Amino acid sequence: MLDIKFIRENPEKIKENSKNRLAKVDVDKLLALDEKRRRLIQEIDEMRANRNAKSKTKPTPQVITEMKKLGDEISKKEAEFNKIEPEYQELLHGVPNLTDPEVKVSQNEDENVVLEQKYKPTKFNFTPLDHIQLAEKLDLIDFDRATKVTGAKFYYSKNELVLLDLALTRFAFDIAIKHGYTPFITPDLAKREILEAVGFNPRGESTQVYNIENSDLSLIATAEITMGGYHKDEIIPAKELPKKYVALSHCFRTEAGSYSKFSKGIFRVHQFSKVELFQYTLPEKSKEAHDELLKIEKEIFDKLNIPYRVIDHCTADLGTPSYRTFDLEAWMPGKPNKDGSMGDWAEITSTSNCTDYQSRALNIKYQDEKGQKDYIHTLNGTAMVMTRPIIAILENFQQPDGTVKIPDVLIPYTNFDKIIKSK
Repeated sequence: MLDIKFIRENPEKIKENSKNRLAKVDVDKLLALDEKRRRLIQEIDEMRANRNAKSKTKPTPQVITEMKKLGDEISKKEAEFNKIEPEYQELLHGVPNLTDPEVKVSQNEDENVVLEQKYKPTKFNFTPLDHIQLAEKLDLIDFDRATKVTGAKFYYSKNELVLLDLALTRFAFDIAIKHGYTPFITPDLAKREILEAVGFNPRGESTQVYNIENSDLSLIATAEITMGGYHKDEIIPAKELPKKYVALSHCFRTEAGSYSKFSKGIFRVHQFSKVELFQYTLPEKSKEAHDELLKIEKEIFDKLNIPYRVIDHCTADLGTPSYRTFDLEAWMPGKPNKDGSMGDWAEITSTSNCTDYQSRALNIKYQDEKGQKDYIHTLNGTAMVMTRPIIAILENFQQPDGTVKIPDVLIPYTNFDKIIKSK
């Protein structure tokens, strides 16, 4: 979240930034609640101090009466405070992060800037199949039984696809570890206060989060949540930064509001696995860290020889916590294009610099050699998500006979041949 003091001092800047990012937040209402909230806090503190002072005097009938009256007044003010606090917090957390000046200002989320492209879209001298047709032919995925057991948009991986999933996981870990990242496997659950602090809304119809009934826990949508909360309420010596983590977790998403988006096969599902990169850095080093995360993502997909392009999100497409976001979009021959033809680009990784937006809510600070403390910067990036890269491999590396060639870099991680064949 942003510093409320900064919002008070820069209301018009916050309104303009929120407008550019399509964030529907009432800044005037937030500031009105903030003023009322501060007044209540001051009044409650003064009455408590008065009560404490009286409690040290001789308990005469008059003092006892005054103490009781003060207690009633304090309770009344506290009830008033508790009534406005949830709305205040909701509005405060709804204000998006500031935006990097280099980001394109646009009200259209489709106007993201293409920074570069690696490899040309795959061309075939035969009629290619999409990943669902290939998976069915090669006996790699079972949707029907997953629907029977769990519901729509779940699936069973089978045969070589299981080993390909594990190969991609270890491949991504090895590259991240080579760059100095400490490996983790995180819990698949987190407290709702952690989700909210990181920037995920666990409430409302539009939430992407599954909540656990009769608890304050939710299934995580990404290891960004669990790794973001890892150092909650800690002060980290500046000399120990940056802290670089790479984490595996299951991810669960309701996909609420995505009914109009492309969701064929395993492109958009309710559960998947993901290897996430996460960094804690000094503020002056966060841009450098963001460049490193993007470089690692590019290295992974360079080695896989999957055609991709690098996208710089415009303001309309930035997530609430992000200061700037880059995506890699892979070429997917089986994804319909806007003109109705087959073949289109689709997101396979994302990396965001969240500056101090998350650390402020999580109360994570660094301390320099002079003893000065300030909020740390946090960054995240996708090393590997076990759905869309698999789609890209199946569709880009399919052969005329219906088999699929595995990228050479993954062969050492599997115990099957370079080709996935029909059973």
